Amino acid sequence: MGIKDILIERIAAAMQAAGIPSDCSPMLALSGKSQFGDYQANGAMGAAKQMKTNPRELAQKILDKLDLDDIAEKVEIAGPGFINISLNKHFLAGQLTAKSEQITAKPQTVVIDYSSPNLAKEMHVGHLRSTIIGDALARLLEYQGHSVIRQNHMGDWGTQFGMLIAELELHLGEGDQANLALNDLEVFYQQSKKHFDADPEFADKARAYVVKLQSGDAHCRKLWQKFIDVSVAHNLEIYKQLNVGLRKEHIAAESSYNDDLGNVLSSLLEQGIAVDSEGAKVVFLNELADKNGEPSPMIVQKSGGGFLYASSDLACLRHRVGTLQADRILYFIDARQSLHMKQVFITGRKASFVPPTVSLEHHPFGTMMGADGRPFKTRSGGTVKLADLLVEAVERAEKLVREKNPDLDDSEIKLIARKVGIGAIKYADLSKTRTNDYIFDWNAMLSFEGNTSPYLQYAYTRIRSIFRKAGIEAEGFSAPVSIEQAQEKALALKLLQFNEVLDQVAADCYPHILCTYLYELASAFMSFYEQCPVLKDGVDSATQQSRLQLCALSATTLAQGLNLLGIEVMEKM
Repeated sequence: MGIKDILIERIAAAMQAAGIPSDCSPMLALSGKSQFGDYQANGAMGAAKQMKTNPRELAQKILDKLDLDDIAEKVEIAGPGFINISLNKHFLAGQLTAKSEQITAKPQTVVIDYSSPNLAKEMHVGHLRSTIIGDALARLLEYQGHSVIRQNHMGDWGTQFGMLIAELELHLGEGDQANLALNDLEVFYQQSKKHFDADPEFADKARAYVVKLQSGDAHCRKLWQKFIDVSVAHNLEIYKQLNVGLRKEHIAAESSYNDDLGNVLSSLLEQGIAVDSEGAKVVFLNELADKNGEPSPMIVQKSGGGFLYASSDLACLRHRVGTLQADRILYFIDARQSLHMKQVFITGRKASFVPPTVSLEHHPFGTMMGADGRPFKTRSGGTVKLADLLVEAVERAEKLVREKNPDLDDSEIKLIARKVGIGAIKYADLSKTRTNDYIFDWNAMLSFEGNTSPYLQYAYTRIRSIFRKAGIEAEGFSAPVSIEQAQEKALALKLLQFNEVLDQVAADCYPHILCTYLYELASAFMSFYEQCPVLKDGVDSATQQSRLQLCALSATTLAQGLNLLGIEVMEKM
């Protein structure tokens, strides 16, 4: 049990003993300033309002029943009824000694839908946020002991595929090989689109191929599969470069739900949820009515018989609940799809595809912007390919590493550059509030100062260098902790908040909270290291061992936190 859990349990018991209703929360939070203690319980004010009594007097009643003698060195009432708690140094030291991984008491099966590129085109910067935010949550929830099922809902079944396989057929007819013809997916798509727009005969063939493809025509399926294989290989290479956990077995593309679309439609029609409207099958949702009271329409099947994204998303829901047995389903899809996701969630529940016990969560995100405040583009105004962005990140990082460490050998420099460059791209994104847009800035993200990945990676290497200098193996180092100085206490308290932070990120799906914590931890360590000598002459053996243990715990926590974000550390920079 963590510090926060212990405090909440004891404060809640004291509140009940003071005659406060059980539905009143202790409202425990970290204190914003050290003069207000380490934690602050604000529940007396909310309870006083409910009970129509004086909050400060009620806080005193709670305090009279509160037993924190073994935990706190000082507990006092401040202001209108805040209870400020300053923790005991010996208690903190004991908690650090007993510190272990937190495994959730209630493991769930969590399905996470993330990345989901369209296989008709190369991955571009617009796919970055979904991919790395989703991956961070997958890592974190697995670390906590949940069973995580990654799902890469790749777009492989839209009308554009008729155009693409018709174009590929032409190339193969001229003797090209599929992998060479599709070497640059973006160029291939542009060629086929130009052909489609300029040649009515080709356009008719492309439309016919869509129908044949969706009907299971062997020739079209064979061409389609060649295109898919090359596209998937490209995406998997990007995931590898990004240090993202998505693998081929996690692909659950739109086409995989094709056989269930008819069943979904039949169920919606039988329940009266979908109705005929001008030949199309439509769900009208009063729950999302506009200001004039007009229900929100969601087309499930077009008048020509074709199915849409809504159809496959509903089939997908049925699969994730019925087959994968999900307790919680997380979708990391950009904010522009918010209405669509609301429509799918409401319809899925109305149709009983999803029981009330299953949590459906759309976690939207903002856009990566250029310096001009517009969506990030190339200088010519084109879409920035993700592969090109990653190459540039590593090249810029390599130049930086060579300038700072010219004595390192070439292989070391390249390894460090890859970890620094990719880490910088990911952290710059993850450290921003998920729902906000942010400005892409090379200089800021590759800086060794401030809340950046290079700063945190450097903090880790600096701690590891302490052990090398001492001639001590950092792995498995263990020693009793004693806390005397204020900086030691601040660092110990920050270390003990790690699992609390993970709980918050797991619940709210905001990775920037973990980033902020890691930056604060690194800053607390730097303050500790400056004020509390570790290897200097005159430091007694017990104190040195204690401080080395604080160093070891700081390095381990930094490495673990960065790993949960998908960012690698290194022994040297």
